[in-house]
Amino acid sequence: MSRLTLRQLEYLVAVGETGSIARAADRLNVSPPSISSAITQLEDELGISLFVRQHAQGLSLTQGGQRVSDQARQVLNGAREIANIAADISGVARGPLAVGCLLTFAQLVLPRLRRGFESGYPDVRVVQKELNQAEILHALQRSEIDIALTYDMDIPTDLNFIGLVRLTPFALLHAGHELAERASVSIADLAELPMVLLDLPISADYFLSLFSATVQQPRIVERTRDMAVMRSMVGNAFGYSIANVRPQSDISPDGSPLVCVPISGPVRSLRMGLLTTHGAEKSRTVQAFIDYARDQVRSGAFDAISGEALT
Repeated sequence: MSRLTLRQLEYLVAVGETGSIARAADRLNVSPPSISSAITQLEDELGISLFVRQHAQGLSLTQGGQRVSDQARQVLNGAREIANIAADISGVARGPLAVGCLLTFAQLVLPRLRRGFESGYPDVRVVQKELNQAEILHALQRSEIDIALTYDMDIPTDLNFIGLVRLTPFALLHAGHELAERASVSIADLAELPMVLLDLPISADYFLSLFSATVQQPRIVERTRDMAVMRSMVGNAFGYSIANVRPQSDISPDGSPLVCVPISGPVRSLRMGLLTTHGAEKSRTVQAFIDYARDQVRSGAFDAISGEALT
């Protein structure tokens, strides 16, 4: 048998998790033919079929493929630990770092943070994954990512949250909305009005919890799992929405003007920060990323999202 490569195993795990070569390619930032070729080579070397190829449903792991994928994940985790040991011995952060980020603010935070970190630590190879909150918790607990940028929402006790920025909620309105000229609005002001809910796991629960102190529940007229779609629906007067990270533009993706109005009263803010498993900071590479993120907050790099620094 030819020697298996970590890259082949990485591609196998990614395709198994996403169910698609195209989605795995997007996740790993490589071309789909590269992944397809690696999977074919791996199947030839092992002499078994790893995937069932279904044109409509994509790819699913065979029973044998699932066993190989589970073992491949352990091998990749072991390789990451070897890199951590080398980094500790050498005193230099190096090796792979898998960073997850909550997809609702990934476009505003992650690319700039990653570029700066990679420039300062050229021996670290960052892989990023944009996930919802439930997926982040699952990925950390399965060691599929090393660290995540997210909110302090429903954090289980086996994970460690490091707060960076406090973000208070605001109402997102179209420019002609009846409340658009207000300096602030209350949850009671919004309760009877049509709402476009950003309907993501755990995130939606937070938005709805803001109404718990009112007699009325929000009047949800539209739901979407896409932040850009939500902003365009608000811009086209389907209803208001609620968010915590201010957009960099007061124009929706389709060109409609938007207005952000602070929500007054006793409403729960969210903390944006870093989430890891307990003990992950023992990795020099993970600790380097934590220190870099804290330094960026202190330098004002997160001011654009209108948050209160916590570090």
